[in-house]
Amino acid sequence: MKSVEKKNKELVNLTRVNQLSADNIQFKKDLISLFLRQIPDFLENMKRYNKTNEWENLAREAHTAKSSVLIFGMEETAQLLTRIQCFSEKKSVAEISGLIKSVEYQLDKANSFLTDILNKL
Repeated sequence: MKSVEKKNKELVNLTRVNQLSADNIQFKKDLISLFLRQIPDFLENMKRYNKTNEWENLAREAHTAKSSVLIFGMEETAQLLTRIQCFSEKKSVAEISGLIKSVEYQLDKANSFLTDILNKL
């Protein structure tokens, strides 16, 4: 396995998706497709809310995104989103931009990996 592919596989854990889909390939495809469609919206919304100082909306968006990434076993990304949520709620904004960039990087990697998985199903 290529090192980049291995790194992306470590970022995403499909155990929960496999449990939820219970060997139903179409349902698994639907879950992955939905998540892939959500990724750009999550990122766009978080960036916009950060730029416009909408901390309550940013906290809510991070929480929603966290729920989605956890279905795909993205624990590290979920931790970053939890930090964004907490910092937003406290209006402690110094680190938020960097955290959003880290989340974006991880979601981009997950997007590539999951697109490959989806194409193989």
